[in-house]
Amino acid sequence: MADPLHQFEIQRYIPLQVGDLDLSFTNSALFMVLAVLLSAGLLIMGMRGRAMVPGRLQSMAEILYEFVADMVRENAGPQARRYFPFIFSLFIFILFGNLLGLIPTAFTFTSHIIVTFALAMVVFVFVTILAFARHGLHFFHFFLPEGTPGFIAPLIIPIEVISYFVRPISLSIRLFANMLAGHTMLKVFAGFSVTLAGLGGIGYAAGLIPVALNVALFGLEFLVACIQAYVFALLSCVYLRDALELH
Repeated sequence: MADPLHQFEIQRYIPLQVGDLDLSFTNSALFMVLAVLLSAGLLIMGMRGRAMVPGRLQSMAEILYEFVADMVRENAGPQARRYFPFIFSLFIFILFGNLLGLIPTAFTFTSHIIVTFALAMVVFVFVTILAFARHGLHFFHFFLPEGTPGFIAPLIIPIEVISYFVRPISLSIRLFANMLAGHTMLKVFAGFSVTLAGLGGIGYAAGLIPVALNVALFGLEFLVACIQAYVFALLSCVYLRDALELH
């Protein structure tokens, strides 16, 4: 059986070394570019006609737009409307990255912790700067909820500070772990199907069982890919609301 972790290896397509910095164009970079091009193509082509009776592409573009707009409005508040493009871009980029990884032989860049952590840090730095710009030094009141008795402040403040700085770690690990585990599981069961089918005779019949299971697992992984993009965007909305309203 092939190594199920081989699919996550970084491959250099265009080597580029600048001093000690490796700027090579890799399979990860390639699929990031594809995710951007495909998502931009869907939105541009879908909304180009602006028909009163939308076609398939326009319907998909409008559904994605309305879905994220409702998410921002309900979880970040009406005042977060101006930050909708940021949340929408995050959601679409992660969604297409997750879905592209479901294509056989494709690369899932969201299965690498360095990518998901970078995305999480973008959210973390953005909301922190926004909070300081909006509230100034009053932002530090976020670490001591209003109405908290003074005698437990030495306990509450460290807990709140730690939980705040753990946000990018939890946000990145959730996405990375789900993509890594799901794709590994698909690869393992796909290997079982090939092995059983290659036995001949009863092996072909027995191979139908893991094939059917693979189909079910693929459907589950498709659902997980969509849910993880939603969860990442949803938590980003929650963090954005904290930055805007503090408590």
